[in-house]
Amino acid sequence: MIHDPIPRGVQPALPLFDEEALDIADYLKSEADPDDIHTDESHREGLAALTLGAVGVVYGDIGTSPIYAFREAIRATGAVSPGASEVLGILSLLIWTLILIVTVKYVFFLLRADNRGEGGILSLYTLVRLAAGKRSVPVLLLALAGAALFAGDATITPAISVLSAVEGLELVLPAMTPFVIPVTLGILMALFMVQRQGTASVARLFGPICVLWFLTLGGLGLAHIAEGPFVLASFNPAWGVGFLINHPGVAFVVLGAIFLAVTGGEALYADLGHFGRRPITIAWFALVLPALVLNYLGQGAMVLTDPHLAGESFFALAPEALLPALVVLATAATVIASQAVITGAFSMARGAIQLGFLPRLRMLHTAEGQSGQIYIGAINWLLLFGVIWLVLSFGSSSALASAYGISVTGSMVLETLLAALFLWRVLKVPLAVSLLIVSPVLMVESTFFASNALKFFDGGYVPVTVAAVVAMLMWAWWRGTQAVRARVAKLAISTDSFVRMMRGSSVNVIPGTAFFLTGDPGIVPSALLHNIKHNRVLHEQTVLLTVETLRVPYATAEERATVEPLGGCFVRLILRFGFMETPNVSRAMAHARAAGLKFDVMASTFFLGRRRAVATGTGVELVMDRIYVALSRMAADPTDFYHLPRDRVVELGERVAI
Repeated sequence: MIHDPIPRGVQPALPLFDEEALDIADYLKSEADPDDIHTDESHREGLAALTLGAVGVVYGDIGTSPIYAFREAIRATGAVSPGASEVLGILSLLIWTLILIVTVKYVFFLLRADNRGEGGILSLYTLVRLAAGKRSVPVLLLALAGAALFAGDATITPAISVLSAVEGLELVLPAMTPFVIPVTLGILMALFMVQRQGTASVARLFGPICVLWFLTLGGLGLAHIAEGPFVLASFNPAWGVGFLINHPGVAFVVLGAIFLAVTGGEALYADLGHFGRRPITIAWFALVLPALVLNYLGQGAMVLTDPHLAGESFFALAPEALLPALVVLATAATVIASQAVITGAFSMARGAIQLGFLPRLRMLHTAEGQSGQIYIGAINWLLLFGVIWLVLSFGSSSALASAYGISVTGSMVLETLLAALFLWRVLKVPLAVSLLIVSPVLMVESTFFASNALKFFDGGYVPVTVAAVVAMLMWAWWRGTQAVRARVAKLAISTDSFVRMMRGSSVNVIPGTAFFLTGDPGIVPSALLHNIKHNRVLHEQTVLLTVETLRVPYATAEERATVEPLGGCFVRLILRFGFMETPNVSRAMAHARAAGLKFDVMASTFFLGRRRAVATGTGVELVMDRIYVALSRMAADPTDFYHLPRDRVVELGERVAI
């Protein structure tokens, strides 16, 4: 039987901190603060501030696409001197791809498919899973594949973005060409090394810099459109269709380059919870879309006037005197774009942990009150290693461009399939109609995916390999977790029967309150059994504490804590957190006290049961079991993970064969 990856009352909640657990002073202070743990600071900001932030974070990646998208599409045609059919055809395809994929799919539709204000493929999966009302292996695999492909995207985006910008140095100082790779590596290493400090201190710079960037894009494009207004004809989709018909030999390859224009578009949906639908929509229509279209049109007009400039169509837009400033601004914009995808990787990893696809990783919450500002050291350094390897292996943004599209197109296709399931399961649209609605977007994205798949052996294998490894790790962890739970369940003792057994027990009762953490409120935690077996004692108040991860991003104050007397000295306490929240048990005790649990902090002890998995399978199963065992050693310390008061924690261990 396939179990849900986020069974209620079993899956632990999400860590955001990598600091020491709260001490007793913090613990006492938290009890005096009964406010809900999660506060969404972004919704307290004004619309203008949110819109400015959306420009800097949401659109950072897609905003750097003009640097290389049109150039690579022209290069893919193989034309030595591209004419009107090539230029206008490519421009038409670029414009209508932005309209269909970003505007229609994301802005008009997916931004409205939110899970309590949160977006992203994992939130969409959760909505579909809940509406379906039953476990579905195909839907689970879609979510796994989507998250894995995003990992491939997150690895290659910083490399191609920063490298393409620094390559502009060659236009300013040709003698600097040998230093392009070292400068790129220096910027990337500095970028990843400051991640631990958090992005809050520089976040205020992102919006203004990106606004300046988009205004520059639009201004440069507009200046060249005035010299060749004929490019406005590319708004007619007939030019794009005609190009595909008249250039069958290269059309498929060109489509792979065209898709570079919408890479980063998925950030609109993933960052929904940070800014809200309205600011993201306003930013797109008021600034980002016009700037992108104007710049592409300007590049096209310039190439029609002087085809020899097609090789560096973006940087050639600027007058020679302004070229150094454009290179600096482009570099800043690409660094911001890279920052966005790095933090996106942290958020995706956090969601995967919450859904049971990855072990608890050590996390640092870098901005008080802003759940999106997190740092995951393991993810950060793995990304840095992958990015450096890509830069050194490929050496240029043109070479990397061939490796870029597969992960993004694959992720978008999976997202569209989940969108069809959302229409069917959540909105109750008939299945045939749902498929008909998404078919235009799905057909276009599938074509883009097939086009990029042709570049598999030219570098496309890189993100696919990364995605395959990540998917295998996630599947091994989910599979191992289910095996451990099944093994433990066979030896488990139900809570109700245990409470009845202990009524006439001769076990010594000592003063104080003991909290025993258990993943399933229906069974007795192993730590409690070991404590009775070896120490022969019970506390006068024994609390069976379960931390639940809800299938919604945030739990309300009313949902946070439930207290249930079980009889005798036993009490059941359930603390609930959304899958985007910090599982801060110490602070949540304020809610437990408000729900009726009475205890003395100074006379309380937390007992944790440590399970060590032992691989016992054969063949492929043995390999997967060993991967699970290795991953389990990377899991964060439960004391830090749940934010327990460190000097009041006792751990008892056991071995579990899987």
